[in-house]
Amino acid sequence: MATNKSILAKGIKYLAAALPLLFVGPVVITSAFKNEKHPLYVYVLIVGIIIGFAAMFLIFKGITTIVKSLFDGDKN
Repeated sequence: MATNKSILAKGIKYLAAALPLLFVGPVVITSAFKNEKHPLYVYVLIVGIIIGFAAMFLIFKGITTIVKSLFDGDKN
C-alpha cells in the first residue's frame, strides 16, 4: 500500500487553496450584512456566498484526492 506522492501533493494544494477562502468568504458575507442599505449589497452577498461554496468544494476535492492517493494503489 504505497502512497502516490504526486496525487497527495495535488490534494494538499487543493486544501491550501481553500484555506484563504475559508476566511475571506465569511468576512465578505459579514461586510454585506453590515451594509444592507448600500446599492451593491446583493452583489457583495452573492460574491461572499460563491466564495463560501468554492471553499467547501475545494475542501471536498482536496480530501477526496488525498484519500485516493492513500488508498488507491496499483491495481495489478
